[in-house]
Amino acid sequence: MKWSAPLCLVLLVCGCSGLPRKKPPLRTMEEPLQHFEAPADEAARLGLKLGGFTGIYVADSRQDLDALAGEEPEGVRVTRVVENSPGDAAGVFVGDLIFEVGMPDGSIRELAWPSDWRAVELDAEPGSSLQLIYDRAGVEAELQVAVQQRLHAPGRHAVERFREEDRVGVVLRTATEVEARAAGLAPGAGAVVVGLDARSPLRAEGVQFGDLIAHVAEKPVAHPQLVLDAIRAADDILKLETVRKGERRSIEVSLSEREGRTRSIFIPPIYWYTDDGQETDTQILFGLVGWGGTAAAWQFRLLWFFSFEGGDADVLEEVEH
Repeated sequence: MKWSAPLCLVLLVCGCSGLPRKKPPLRTMEEPLQHFEAPADEAARLGLKLGGFTGIYVADSRQDLDALAGEEPEGVRVTRVVENSPGDAAGVFVGDLIFEVGMPDGSIRELAWPSDWRAVELDAEPGSSLQLIYDRAGVEAELQVAVQQRLHAPGRHAVERFREEDRVGVVLRTATEVEARAAGLAPGAGAVVVGLDARSPLRAEGVQFGDLIAHVAEKPVAHPQLVLDAIRAADDILKLETVRKGERRSIEVSLSEREGRTRSIFIPPIYWYTDDGQETDTQILFGLVGWGGTAAAWQFRLLWFFSFEGGDADVLEEVEH
């Protein structure tokens, strides 16, 4: 009976200890410093074809309240309409949700990402008109927007980084306009590889830092998030198309999964075991006997006073073949 209260207390403490809610970051993720920032290609960007101008600027509708609440996002949200621009003259309002565009050649384009809208402006010839199908306060409507010649390049977008650490082990950043258009994509599209885990299956397929992912699951990468979504949705194989210095490669990647590891076993006062991925430690009977090790050394302890240790030396051993 003397041990019942302390034992209950120990069990209560062990039962109430919280488990980590997030997976630990991959220790073997490599992110070279030279790829941390986007390339300094502003001069080249200003020399690109300007395309058409409507005065309409849009953003990702995935940041809308409805999308954040779990509803499937649709279209792109108008965030700015330049005063006296064609969009202003046509009656486009901030907050309108544009989800389809009728092109001058009669084709219909669905919009899901801001890069889709930039592709529309780049392909529409000045003097033509676009038919916008949009939603305003829950009411669907259409209107015609004239296209003018763009006189100045739009502002440069800030670089964003995206991490995937469960099945591929990759860090992506948004492509610059120069990188995207060199790969045949619209501004804002594409995903540049700037980080790879040491065990990433992408390495086995020859993917290198700086490669641009142009297609995933046979679909154009309008935004790096599409790559992350495809990785999560894939069963075992992921199809990618990468671009490196103008050369395109189609690859199939076998996806990985997180390695499982027992972190600790605690049976007071008989047995303790811990493993942090780099070092293990085992103790029996309040540490009466214990042993542990790392990749480089080991130790055995007895009666708290006696210790036996061994490990690698600081020279290489000559081996006969």
